[in-house]
Amino acid sequence: MRSYDIVIIGGGPAGLAAAAAAKKSGIDSILILERDKELGGILNQCIHNGFGLHTFKEELTGPEYARRFINEVEELKIEYYLNTMVIDISHEKVVTAMNRGEGLFEIQAKAVILAMGCRERARGALNIPGYRPAGIFSAGTAQRLVNMEGYMPGRKVVILGSGDIGLIMARRMTLEGAQVQVVAELMPYSGGLKRNIVQCLDDFGIPLKLSHTVVDIRGKYRVEGITIAEVDSHGKPVPGTEEDYDCDTLLLSCGLIPENELSRGMGVDIEPVTSGPSVNESLETNIDGVFACGNVLHVHDLVDYVSEEATTAGHNAAKYVQGSLAKGSGKEIKLVPTGGVRYTVPKTIDVDRMAEELTVRFRVGNVYKNCFISVYFDDEQVVHRKRPVMAPGEMEDVKFKKEKLASYPDLKTITIKIEEA
Repeated sequence: MRSYDIVIIGGGPAGLAAAAAAKKSGIDSILILERDKELGGILNQCIHNGFGLHTFKEELTGPEYARRFINEVEELKIEYYLNTMVIDISHEKVVTAMNRGEGLFEIQAKAVILAMGCRERARGALNIPGYRPAGIFSAGTAQRLVNMEGYMPGRKVVILGSGDIGLIMARRMTLEGAQVQVVAELMPYSGGLKRNIVQCLDDFGIPLKLSHTVVDIRGKYRVEGITIAEVDSHGKPVPGTEEDYDCDTLLLSCGLIPENELSRGMGVDIEPVTSGPSVNESLETNIDGVFACGNVLHVHDLVDYVSEEATTAGHNAAKYVQGSLAKGSGKEIKLVPTGGVRYTVPKTIDVDRMAEELTVRFRVGNVYKNCFISVYFDDEQVVHRKRPVMAPGEMEDVKFKKEKLASYPDLKTITIKIEEA
């Protein structure tokens, strides 16, 4: 059995940034395992711009952003296997994988970084009635077909769900000559970034219908039309509000799910809200030496934050292998999301182990206007930051300084909540 200091599962933006950070931290024995035929992950099909504004201070397309990290990995001479499927990771960090060249093989790792990304929620999870005709695609599949394979999924399109990929595909299909008739969204707010609603829908005159869903799909062999209806506060269709659209294609953009089958199999604790691993301030899971970053941890809105988080995971994995990741005092401060805050990443902080500054990321559960993000150290309010608007589609964060936390030696909980003005 071969052995490596660090094995990284996934060669997308998170895996690449983590590998580069670990190498720069002094670890030479690193292996990236990627199931696709090239590095770069989902970015290879995201040919629109808007990437890299935080990381590189310039606007790049997805493939350009990925190429910067791929070049860095190649210049650092980090080893990677493509077309390689990881089947299992044991609790003892033995990675079982397979590819065409070597068949089934095992690798013993001292540390593992989980960077598998996320997948789209499939039609089966949406309970849409009707036959299963041709012409129903997830938005990501349609994006790959148009941008990489050179195929048009259809000409008259309806999109269900207003996640970022759905919004971007509304614009993309329009630019390719398709007629996008409507974007329907079950929730009373959009799941995507505000800038994507403006640039992809408003600029092209595509209507967005909130609190609407698909109630019927017509057509037995190919989609011939769909019916959408308004829904009430419980998500149930309201009789009499049905609208019919003739179309040949339905794109589904109904959320992303972190790809955590491997994590569950090895015994990593999973957070019910994010469907990602529960991690501490070092992005380490409940299993020693197993770290998680990027969309496998929680679904991000910007890839720049994925790279930033993965860099932290790479540094900490390197420290773990070198034996310099502090053992910690055993006094963990628990982060408590409440009052509109759905979750926090990380879940706990050990002040002895944390960096000089720690970014805690979270999402809110509704649209809030003219409100405050408040942070309480036990019962003492320490942050009260005004925010004009917050929405579930945009990630929020608060930063903590090590010296400030160290000045509260008996601190047990940090509560993050939304407070009305």
